[in-house]
Amino acid sequence: MVTGASSGIGAAIARELAGRGWHTVLLARREERLRELASQAGGEFEVCDVGRRDDVERVAAAVTERHPKIQLLVNNAGIPGRRGFAEIDLDRLEEVLRVNYLGTVWCLRAFLPALEAAGRSDVVNIVSVAGTVAFGPAGPYSASKHAQLAFSRAATGELRARGIHVHTVNPGFVETEGFPQASVLRSALMRRLVVGPEHVAKHVLHTIEHDKRETFVPAWYRAAARAQAVAPGLVARLSSRPGYR
Repeated sequence: MVTGASSGIGAAIARELAGRGWHTVLLARREERLRELASQAGGEFEVCDVGRRDDVERVAAAVTERHPKIQLLVNNAGIPGRRGFAEIDLDRLEEVLRVNYLGTVWCLRAFLPALEAAGRSDVVNIVSVAGTVAFGPAGPYSASKHAQLAFSRAATGELRARGIHVHTVNPGFVETEGFPQASVLRSALMRRLVVGPEHVAKHVLHTIEHDKRETFVPAWYRAAARAQAVAPGLVARLSSRPGYR
């Protein structure tokens, strides 16, 4: 299962899995994109908005009827929020929280019986470096990712004894359709740090194969998390500068 699979990191993960012989079920909101990718990957698809709990439960019931055992769930769906708390539209703020945080919770809960039935299964939560650093110009997005990160870490300990291995992947700046980093970032230095979704997809497969619990991609982004822990005041001052065009 891969959520947010119609483009970007989700689509790259779906292709990487298919190339390694996995049978995939792809979830996203855009049916045309999903249908095309599922055809290429030799898998299935379901139209689903993970920000709506009833939608997730409906899709989970349909999928688990066909596949009562699921070996892998990748919670990748996410949307941007490039405004501070004082400026962002409040409806958008709620949507960011529902999709980025609650969508991960709802998907894990809905597919939990099928993950347990597999005996040994994996869950990969695509979080973000923004979940470890409070970034002022995108405060609501950062907050949603902080919540998702805390959930992922808690679930790692909670579910291990039940045969479910939870992996947290924290990407840095990744160029995708929903997150066109190369064009929206103000800083030329930050634009040079952008990687492609295929880079993240290969990292995800490596994380599963080596049973790593929490990783950063590229790995040196871990330094940002350490800076936040050691010098939060400095990080707050640096991140108060406008980050997006």
